[in-house]
Parts: sequence; structure tokens; C-alpha cells
Amino acid sequence: MSTPKDTTVQAAGCVLWRRSRATGEPELCLIHRPKYDDWSWPKGKLKRGEEALAGALREVAEETGCRAVPGPELSTQRYRANGRPKKVRYWAAEAVACAFSPTDEVDRVLWLDPAAARDRLTQAHDRPLVDELLAVLHLPRTAG
Repeated sequence: MSTPKDTTVQAAGCVLWRRSRATGEPELCLIHRPKYDDWSWPKGKLKRGEEALAGALREVAEETGCRAVPGPELSTQRYRANGRPKKVRYWAAEAVACAFSPTDEVDRVLWLDPAAARDRLTQAHDRPLVDELLAVLHLPRTAG
């Protein structure tokens, strides 16, 4: 059954972070999707009846191999993707155990300091989430 073009796609994801073993500073996880050749936050469409936070954590596990502890909800992003409106709810989430394995959907993950993560993100609408994460972690904002 096809979905009408004006139906909003419901999705969820996380701004996944961990503390650097070397410096103790936060590192943010970005995923590379070869289909789009882009760098973004781990996220995906919700399954029918799935709660947004559960979907966000499922997508993090599927795309990064990380188990994460959710923190505060961040801004919801709304934009058009493939001609349809899309709504993505995001949470801050701390990675507690990771075992990444490349797939056809996500072939690479990068753990970057906040400034480098902001620069690497492909879509401009993803960038404000860097400062939102730093704010909820009570850390100074980065330049950019």
C-alpha cells in the first residue's frame, strides 16, 4: 500500500556521544551512508506503533553497533526528503558499548570533537544539534 505524498514521514535518532579516553572531552558519532554519500546523525523511520525514543535507540544500535543511554530530548527537525515532509525527533544519548560492523546502509562511523563533527555534517539542519548537545552536557559551545 502506498503512502500519500503529503503524509509526514515519522523518524527518530540520537546525537550519540562518548567521552574521549585520551582527553575526557566529548566525541560525537557521525554515520556515513553510501547511498547518499553523506554524513549524518544515526536516525531512521519509526516502525508502525513504535515509540519515538525506542525507535531512536533501535536505529543507533542498528547503524552504529552502540548501546546508548538516552538523555534529554533535543530539537525536532522538519524538512523534505524525497519530496515528502519528514519529522525527526532527536535525543542526546551517551554510548556505553559499541561494536560497529559496516553494512550496505552505513559503511563508516566517525567519532569527532564537536567542531569537527559540525564541519563534517552534510546537512545544515543537523548542525545546530551540536550546540544543543553541548548545552545539555553543560559544556561550552564550539566555534562555527
